Amino acid sequence: MKVVKAKSFLRSAQLPTVWCPGCGLGTVMGAIVRSIASAGVEKDRVVVVSGIGCSGRMTTYLDFDTLHTTHGRALAFATGLKLAKPDLFVIVIIGDGDGVAIGGNHFIHACRRNIDIKTIMINNSIYGMTGGQYSPTTPIGSSSTTSRTGNIERPFDVCNLAVAAGAGFVARGTTYGAVKLQGCIKKALLKRGFSFVEVISQCPTYFGKLNRLGKGVEMLEYQKEISVDAGKWGSLSEDEREGKFPVGVLRDLELPVYTTRGSAEQRG
Repeated sequence: MKVVKAKSFLRSAQLPTVWCPGCGLGTVMGAIVRSIASAGVEKDRVVVVSGIGCSGRMTTYLDFDTLHTTHGRALAFATGLKLAKPDLFVIVIIGDGDGVAIGGNHFIHACRRNIDIKTIMINNSIYGMTGGQYSPTTPIGSSSTTSRTGNIERPFDVCNLAVAAGAGFVARGTTYGAVKLQGCIKKALLKRGFSFVEVISQCPTYFGKLNRLGKGVEMLEYQKEISVDAGKWGSLSEDEREGKFPVGVLRDLELPVYTTRGSAEQRG
């Protein structure tokens, strides 16, 4: 197999990025390009689709065919693309607000169909681009610009949501555990069907500042404290799990893939 350098997947002329100092998105982008290079996916087959939000800017920097779509609709665009061109390797990059707020309906149906799309959701628990409003993943009690006295809504566990909706492959990583994250993304890329990776990331500009979690480094240290390897999660008591979450592969099943079932008319 030909060795490909990950940096060849970046539009160097567009760098540096617009992301804030300490943001986790650069770490995620690095993990994605290294995973694609390691998985041996042909560059000319890859299409990356993003929505609106801080994560949506990633398609500016990735040197593939890219689509920067409307808010919450990245998976809808990607579904149409995959049905029209099933040989393409379609990767979707979304944020927590983009993916499970306005885009929530598209998310659950992409999981349900098990369409062959690789989806990476960067979850920083807040709307970072539009001013720091709370999102569907903001923890109870957390402050945002629209929940100054603390969020009162229960957050989605998006990995559990993906499992319940029928996704064949579900994993979670953190920007602290960048090497482990890269391994999860590579497995997702190589899996047939709807593959979903949630990335717990940091937003020091809004979430960190409003919740007194410090800057980027302090927020990474906090990720280390509250994440538990998925292999150890089952042995923990409910009390030991409180305030923590598992990282690693959470589901890996062989399920019928949508684009291989029936005729194009039936799939439509």
